[in-house]
Amino acid sequence: MVAKGFTVDLNEPLVFQVGHLGEAYDEWVHQPIVSKEAPRFFANDLAELLTLTKWWVIPLVWLPVATSLVSLSIHRGLSQQLVLLNVICGIFLWSLFEYIFHRFVFHMKTTTYWGNTLHYFIHGFHHKHPMDSLRLVFPPALTAIIAIPIWSLVKLLSTPSVAPALFGGGLLGYVLYDLTHYYLHHGRAYNQSTQKLKKYHLDHHFKVQNMGFGVTSTFWDRIFGTFPVKKVTSGN
Repeated sequence: MVAKGFTVDLNEPLVFQVGHLGEAYDEWVHQPIVSKEAPRFFANDLAELLTLTKWWVIPLVWLPVATSLVSLSIHRGLSQQLVLLNVICGIFLWSLFEYIFHRFVFHMKTTTYWGNTLHYFIHGFHHKHPMDSLRLVFPPALTAIIAIPIWSLVKLLSTPSVAPALFGGGLLGYVLYDLTHYYLHHGRAYNQSTQKLKKYHLDHHFKVQNMGFGVTSTFWDRIFGTFPVKKVTSGN
């Protein structure tokens, strides 16, 4: 049951508090707190530790997996040209998955206790604390949970020689996504392209949170009509 006038105590573990906000949750979670200090999620120290991930863990864990998968396709007789083609296809398919997941899962509307709690845990916290560097990339365990059924689907829909390269390409796309996402929050723009992409993503956090769902590119936002209007992205 939602407590009337409930206020979240930012000095206490947050995950099991936010559900009590009920219908007020969506407005609360989209009012960002710009601080590099990481909020506490859980009272249990082990549970808390499992939510924290350094950015360099992502390539350290997943690049060897992706490389092994691509090598497996070569070992199974797929030509180098087809391996390259399937890797590129995997990266492209990841970009679509990135968009769909961000738009329809990460930005789902919730009002119930458990709905709010789940949403905060998987993405809401990132909008509330967008500069929390230790919760910006996906913990490998969570990535594995998502990746296993996708790998099973890829194996079902493709041949034994194609599946590893295609899925390996998807993993490469994921690594690119997580590293790009971290860079957009904490890196310095070094040319016009990176400056535009950085501004585009930060506009999603601070100006138009229901638009601009692409992180590694604006391609799918343009295709599906969620590219913000010019007056927002230009800062005028």
